[in-house]
Amino acid sequence: MNSSSLKAIVTKSAPAPVGPYSQAVLANGWLYCSGQIPLHPSSGRLVGEGDVEKQTRQVLSNLKAVLSAAGGSTSQVVRTTIYLVDLKDFGKVNAIYSETFEEEPSPARACIQVAALPKDARIEIDCVAWLG
Repeated sequence: MNSSSLKAIVTKSAPAPVGPYSQAVLANGWLYCSGQIPLHPSSGRLVGEGDVEKQTRQVLSNLKAVLSAAGGSTSQVVRTTIYLVDLKDFGKVNAIYSETFEEEPSPARACIQVAALPKDARIEIDCVAWLG
């Protein structure tokens, strides 16, 4: 695969990257979405200070916007990774996550507790989708 077979996905409906990376990259039918934290797309400000449920909803909204910009949807997501500052939030996050990924089969996933996330977010989620 050469760089001409890679396509950066960019949308103003999701927050601009806070570093040197793309919101997502499409490669031979596979969409690799960068991790989304709960930033409001237009203001770039953190949503739901300390409220993991509000933050989870914003993260999933951001991921859906990136998927849509690539011509995809949550039903095409194959794998997700959830990063939580506190695994005690798992139940709350799982309830909201299941509203987004309700179609079978559900994506494969991992959930990891981390020491910290950018901008003091409580959650980050990335995903891989098959659009081919």
